[in-house]
Amino acid sequence: MKIIIYGANETGSIIATEFFEDHDIIVIDPDAKSLEKFNNLDLTVICADASNINILHEADIKNCDVFIACTNIDEGNIVACLMAKQLSSATTVCFVSKKECRDSLRAIREEHNKNYALYIDNVIWPERLLTHEILRIITVPDAVDVEYFSNGRAKLLEYRIKENSTLKNKKLKECSFNEETLVVGIVREEELFIPNGDSEFMVGDKAIFMGTPDALDNTAGQFFIEENNLRDVAIIGGGSVGYELAKSLESTKLRIKIIENNYKRCEFLSQNLKKTLVLNGDGTNLELLEQEDIGNSDVAVCVTNNDEKNLLCSLLVKQLGVKRAITRVGQIATATLFEKVGVDVAISPREASVNEIKNRIIESHAGILATVERGLAEILELKIREDFESTALMNLKLPSRAVIAIIERAGKVIIPKGQTLIKSGDNLLIFTKSQDVAAIKDFFR
Repeated sequence: MKIIIYGANETGSIIATEFFEDHDIIVIDPDAKSLEKFNNLDLTVICADASNINILHEADIKNCDVFIACTNIDEGNIVACLMAKQLSSATTVCFVSKKECRDSLRAIREEHNKNYALYIDNVIWPERLLTHEILRIITVPDAVDVEYFSNGRAKLLEYRIKENSTLKNKKLKECSFNEETLVVGIVREEELFIPNGDSEFMVGDKAIFMGTPDALDNTAGQFFIEENNLRDVAIIGGGSVGYELAKSLESTKLRIKIIENNYKRCEFLSQNLKKTLVLNGDGTNLELLEQEDIGNSDVAVCVTNNDEKNLLCSLLVKQLGVKRAITRVGQIATATLFEKVGVDVAISPREASVNEIKNRIIESHAGILATVERGLAEILELKIREDFESTALMNLKLPSRAVIAIIERAGKVIIPKGQTLIKSGDNLLIFTKSQDVAAIKDFFR
């Protein structure tokens, strides 16, 4: 696949690094210094502006499959995507940072059919993806990751093993999980492995479960949720993410506070949020946090545009007694570090955006539904071919460690056991390590 990336910022770098081994990548950026980071990668760089028609012709735009504009300038991304759409049949992906740009492009999309000349295929507003991810995590007490599959009939939950956990130092075979709950992965010291019955849960591990929603809720209530009574949410940072998050949470019965340092922004928040208490102040001000009783919040979400401030806010609220701190991280590389020093969940809008491109656009044909633990594992969706001979799950000789977690058959979801037959026409959801994806796909192919 030929992929042209306009923008050599962190987002463009992550996309290029992720895909250059399997695809023909061209990176365009007017800043020669920004392009130096690609010197050791087998890809092509062009130092220029991609809104120039001659530059797009130089990049062979007519044979491009995917065109991604991810610079820090919304208008430049839009123009480049429109040019690419005029000159090729490429799927266009346009990053925007302003809600107004996203809304305008969406309006064009809704008013005109796909043959319209000014149609951009995919508009990505990273802040919106981040908001959705935070919402999923907030609404499931104590979870560090939540994903839904099969139109909501199957779910993935991830929990951290704490010091007081009843699972601590227990082997998997000694745990009485619901029969429709599967432990598909364990993350320990930044490495993921697929467990067997003799695998032990250790303090600090992150355990990944898949199963039906009811079964996972039962498992969560039995082993992980210390208090299933979410009441108070504190949001530090009233920018796009903080505002969208508060607005979404206002449809619940939660009590919401939002702290924002900019007075004019507070006026906007007060005028547009109906049930949220808006506080003008600095989220790193310990006196303010104590005065507003932030320590008694069930969840604190730190979503300013500054990584250092988010980390400091998170550590302060945890010290004051907040049960869970969810933190925005601008640099993906620092997310793991944040969690090591005490942040419960660190999430990057860039990571969410790259996963969206990978799973929904570039590798949509590959059947990857979700990326787990920052790329350590994948959820595959594979349809069993018609000439496949029915085989019990226990008798499948898979080439690599993997868990067939969900079987979709005749409109029903089955959580398989060893004796469960895999039949032709079945749709399988498989959890496996990222490096084993190709081997698992080849086996079923």
